[in-house]
Amino acid sequence: MNKLIYPLLTFAISQSVFAEDKPHDLGIMNIVGVSPLGGSIEADKLPTPVQTVTSDELEKSQSLSLADYLNRYLGSVTVNEAQNNPLQPDIYYRGFVASPLMGMPQGLSTYVNGVRFNEPFGDSVNWDLLPQGAIDSMAMYSSNPVYGLNSLGGSLAIKTKTGFSAPKHQVEVYGGSFGRISEELTTGWNNGTWGYFLDLNHFDEDGWRNFSPTKADRAFGTLSWRGDKGSLDLTLGGNDNNMLGNGATPIQLLNENRKAIFTHLDQTITRMFFSELSGSYDVTDNIEVSGNGYFRQNRMKTFNGDNSDYAACANGSGLLCSDETPVMDTNGNIILANDAVEGATRNSSATQMRGKGGSLQTAFTGDLFKHGNNLTVGTSYDVSEIHYSADTELGSLTADRGTIGSGVFVDESKVRLHAGTEAVGVFLTDTFSITDKLAATVAGRYNHITVDMQDKYINDNEKNLNGHHTFERLNPSVGLTYKLVDNVTVYGNYSESARAPTAMELSCADPDAPCKLPNSFVSDPPLNQVVAKTWEGGFRGNLNKLVDGKMNWNLGFFHTINHDDIIFHRAGNLASQGYFSNVGETRRYGIEAGTSIDKESLFSTIDDWHFSTNYTYLNARYLDGFNIQNPLNADEIVQVQKGDKIASLPEHVFKAALSVDLWKKASLGINGMYSGQQFFRGDETNMTKALGGYWVFNGTAEYKFTRNFALFGKVNNIFDTNYNTFGVYGQASDVLGDKYNDGRFVSPAAPRAGWIGVRLTM
Repeated sequence: MNKLIYPLLTFAISQSVFAEDKPHDLGIMNIVGVSPLGGSIEADKLPTPVQTVTSDELEKSQSLSLADYLNRYLGSVTVNEAQNNPLQPDIYYRGFVASPLMGMPQGLSTYVNGVRFNEPFGDSVNWDLLPQGAIDSMAMYSSNPVYGLNSLGGSLAIKTKTGFSAPKHQVEVYGGSFGRISEELTTGWNNGTWGYFLDLNHFDEDGWRNFSPTKADRAFGTLSWRGDKGSLDLTLGGNDNNMLGNGATPIQLLNENRKAIFTHLDQTITRMFFSELSGSYDVTDNIEVSGNGYFRQNRMKTFNGDNSDYAACANGSGLLCSDETPVMDTNGNIILANDAVEGATRNSSATQMRGKGGSLQTAFTGDLFKHGNNLTVGTSYDVSEIHYSADTELGSLTADRGTIGSGVFVDESKVRLHAGTEAVGVFLTDTFSITDKLAATVAGRYNHITVDMQDKYINDNEKNLNGHHTFERLNPSVGLTYKLVDNVTVYGNYSESARAPTAMELSCADPDAPCKLPNSFVSDPPLNQVVAKTWEGGFRGNLNKLVDGKMNWNLGFFHTINHDDIIFHRAGNLASQGYFSNVGETRRYGIEAGTSIDKESLFSTIDDWHFSTNYTYLNARYLDGFNIQNPLNADEIVQVQKGDKIASLPEHVFKAALSVDLWKKASLGINGMYSGQQFFRGDETNMTKALGGYWVFNGTAEYKFTRNFALFGKVNNIFDTNYNTFGVYGQASDVLGDKYNDGRFVSPAAPRAGWIGVRLTM
């Protein structure tokens, strides 16, 4: 690292002799996309909320990743750290999640340059795949059927940089707490016709908890061509990431040592290759055709060292049992109980996913019946091939709760599954200006999805995973916007979105044969697709004249009911053991309010101020009753009642950020967030005490010596608050002893930490 930093410092100091700084303009997005492929519409005419982020805002915030930025600054966004790894958070928006964990009910769709980024096996979202420096902009939309599957709560559309949007060269290096070191090189150039962009990123840290190092190497680049009427972009990306996040820990153990972990290792390796060719062509001044084609491959491996629910049979036979049933190994032999096979399981999986497809859309702008009109029609096709394997090796625990393998593998946990998915979508969205102040938007999308599964291990006709499933639906949307006055708009919208059960959920839906996620799958009954119906409305506007600067505000209400919602039922002593089922209706409604103010020269000519707040009230409840396992007694069944709150979702979230730029050179900022209490996962009956809410504050600072060289630093958790972002019920006494009988496991947040770095731009 020193070999890299010293030359950079020398070059930067030499640049300060002749370089002059220039004002930094963050800019404002008044035009937003209308589909995954883009298009354009005035934000004020969109009948739903949209929140946008630019690359400059990401850089100034010094956030670790896009997910980190969403958590700190965007309204209705919360995070839980179930994995306790900085690159693997669960991102919630309005109570719907985009998570890297298989088994989570994915309710947000994600796109990168118009390519769907939800994984084909489980619809999960791996936030670690994309380096932050490659992101040019991001828009977060509320529920919109045009964005396809999993857009129950909303969607994220990410656009990456090109040599035309980021024609500069930059090196950024920082390091500090937890042994964290990050190095990122970005370079972009164009000559008006051809251009390129490249981002190379290396991230490495020891982690603040025991046995929790992470390494991420990522590359992303684009070769671009621009003509008078058309454009082409060839994008390539890849990564090699090795992440350890040892998850939730018994609360009694954390009270003794905040760095402690329960069992280890919990490892995820991702190796992605991404390629896309996209382009657009202006047929006329009012007609644009755009499209893309892509190939994407992700090879994921997981390893999880855990405690075991296997034990010697109670009948004294000397055999190993599961619920008093002798356990068989993969060679068809009954397993004898001994120290080498009791106490631990070593669960591993390998998932290879290949996806390809494309989208094509045409955008028509111009007058219709002498009224302004914006029409976009398109279609998409996505096909994937999935090879999934999983094994459970029996073992024993070490003194520090690591695992030692025995070489004996459990037959019931062995999975060799081949699956294929095919999805066809046809969409339309049209915004018609009825008057200069009133605009109507209608949209819809038809989805047709097939899921084929082939069991490559079990040939029994009654137990195998073979299956063919088809789901289809037409999801509509209609909304209005009306400009009450020049700076106040009222909006209202109704929409429907759906998600189909994934191959993983379809193969783990039998209450009589619970799975150990993400490992053991069995032949199960079918599941219905989830349909979300959303009403929302509100006001937005600005008070620029009042503050003699820029002041935007919004106030809105949303109400979503999921029909045939799917949840994971815990079954057994392990938190990851259970099954999926439809549980009827669930409801999420709430209030969103936010403001942002940018005021130049507030007290003098040298100071420019920036302030923002966001508040969300979220009421998330079950509308139908169903049975679950008692979180305090695995042998007892309890009833979820209508009106019980959905776990892992805080009811109140407040965020605020304040920063000041001095002399256009120095910048100081502080941001804070309050996240309210939430019920533990596994306590859908709300029968136990909730996980407490918390406040957390973070600070940033930057000084630009010249326009080419900047020194920056940040402090997270300024007041060193001990707080927990996630809770789940489990059983620790079998491993730690009888005194660890609380049952609550939590994911602790990191203590106070700081980093300092340099940025060189040319």
